[in-house]
Amino acid sequence: MPRIKSAIKRVDVAERNRERNRSWKSSIRTVRNNVEDAAEGPDAAASAEALKEAYSVIDRAVSKGVLHKNTAARRKARLVKFVRKAKGS
Repeated sequence: MPRIKSAIKRVDVAERNRERNRSWKSSIRTVRNNVEDAAEGPDAAASAEALKEAYSVIDRAVSKGVLHKNTAARRKARLVKFVRKAKGS
């Protein structure tokens, strides 16, 4: 454990940020799974709604600094590609 006051504070801040990032990344995984489940189902409206929710969560994660904007763009593109492929087959 650090002894210097600023180092002690950095440990606290890093732990707080780690928990926050973990929560956001968990939410992102959850909405990704929701999109994949909805895309494999028969209802096109449900997959569109799940995709909209996923976009919202991913974009908010970017605004919070959890994800880089290019990473978010890649994840959104992969989700759309998955939905289109699932509906096409």
